[in-house]
Amino acid sequence: MEIIKITDIIIGVVALIVGMILMFIITRVIMKSRSRKVIEDAQKEAEAIKKDKLLEVKEKFIGLKADLEKQVSARYAKIQSQEAKLKQRELILNQKQEDLQKKKNETDLVRENLDVQLELVDKKKQELNKVHKLEIERLEALSGLSADEAKERMAELMKEEAKSQALAYINEIMEEAKMTANKEAKKIVVQSIQRVATETAIENAITVFHIDSDEIKGRIIGREGRNIRALEAATGIEIIVDDTPEAIILSGFDPVRREVARLALHQLVQDGRIHPARIEEIVNKVKKQVEEEIIETGKRTTIDLGIHGLHPELIRMIGRMKYRSSYGQNLLQHSRETANLCAIMAAELGLNPKKAKRAGLLHDIGKVPDDEPELPHAILGMKLGEKYKEKPDICNAIGAHHDEIEMTSLLAPIVQVCDAISGARPGARREIVEAYIKRLNDLEQLALSYPGVVKTYAIQAGRELRVIVGADKIDDLQTENLSNEIAKKIQDEMTYPGQVKITVIRETRSVAFAK
Repeated sequence: MEIIKITDIIIGVVALIVGMILMFIITRVIMKSRSRKVIEDAQKEAEAIKKDKLLEVKEKFIGLKADLEKQVSARYAKIQSQEAKLKQRELILNQKQEDLQKKKNETDLVRENLDVQLELVDKKKQELNKVHKLEIERLEALSGLSADEAKERMAELMKEEAKSQALAYINEIMEEAKMTANKEAKKIVVQSIQRVATETAIENAITVFHIDSDEIKGRIIGREGRNIRALEAATGIEIIVDDTPEAIILSGFDPVRREVARLALHQLVQDGRIHPARIEEIVNKVKKQVEEEIIETGKRTTIDLGIHGLHPELIRMIGRMKYRSSYGQNLLQHSRETANLCAIMAAELGLNPKKAKRAGLLHDIGKVPDDEPELPHAILGMKLGEKYKEKPDICNAIGAHHDEIEMTSLLAPIVQVCDAISGARPGARREIVEAYIKRLNDLEQLALSYPGVVKTYAIQAGRELRVIVGADKIDDLQTENLSNEIAKKIQDEMTYPGQVKITVIRETRSVAFAK
């Protein structure tokens, strides 16, 4: 029984092994068949990809071939055009070479002819020399003088005759030149005067401010006069409120200050709010407006006259001329007239009219500087021109128009003459006006030299001097002493008509802000 069981086990094991072997064999067969199918599919796909790539390559090749053919054809056409140009140039060069050869042959013929003619001329010259020698020998034999002696005598006779003729000719020219010069000079001056109309303006020291009603006068004066004092302190102008109906008088020698005061009053009256703080604000605002207007006036003047390249500071000074008077004329109008006259006269004399116009406009620039140095206005104007890079001949014309320096250019006498034509004023009046302006400036500068003085204003044509001092620098007792000291110094150092009233103003201000 046991043997039968063992035999069954062995048979089962063998059957199992055989089954496994068969399963392995079958699996291998199936795997081989699948791999063959995969390989075949891959080969088919590779063939398809290969065909696609070949087609793409062919298309690209065909496209590149077409582009290359186009480039080759374009280059070929270009080469053909260049060859045609070269052939044309070759033909032109050959033609020029032929022409040159012809000209060379012609010049050779001309040279041969010239050589022959030169030989003939030399022969004729030798013959003429022989004849000339024979004639000289005959003349020497007849006159009893040698050729050198005859030449000397002839030269002396010619010199004497030439001298007498030259003297007569020179005298005739000098007389004619004098007559012509006087006539031409008068003609040029008359033409210049006729072509420019001179407009004069009366030099004033007051400005009348018109108001709608006399009620506004009380508001301008303010409580206990505080508004009018604030206006006078801020502008440096004396404000006269009298019985003149609907008018207030602004008195001061500086036209710029009077204009600032007039514009400030106009704005205050229109606004209706008149008090010291508002007055200071409006005056400062108006000062800026006037300064801008000065610059705009200067620019407009230079544009009107066609003058370019001026320094901005010179343009500002030209604008300031609008508010200054020159011996009965507005200084800007006088300078414009002088510039136009200079241009006309320079053109008549054949000089540069643009330079002359520039010098004429700037000739009185020394009358409107920011500071007042102890120099004549012509010299000061010349120094300002040099400072702001004006040309030397223009600076010399500015400095020499009152003969303070020597004239070194032709522009200088033109500017001097045209200044006199435009002004047409007597010399005595010039001295009086200049001395008057200088005296007012000296008054203000003298008071400013004391410590603690903030501002000074000469008013009432120099008969009163207002001195404003800092409240934190000087007390009441020192204020009284200061007025006496300034009065004594004015008596000792200055010359003036009548008497000068010195008013020293000291006030304390306290400012706070409600937030």
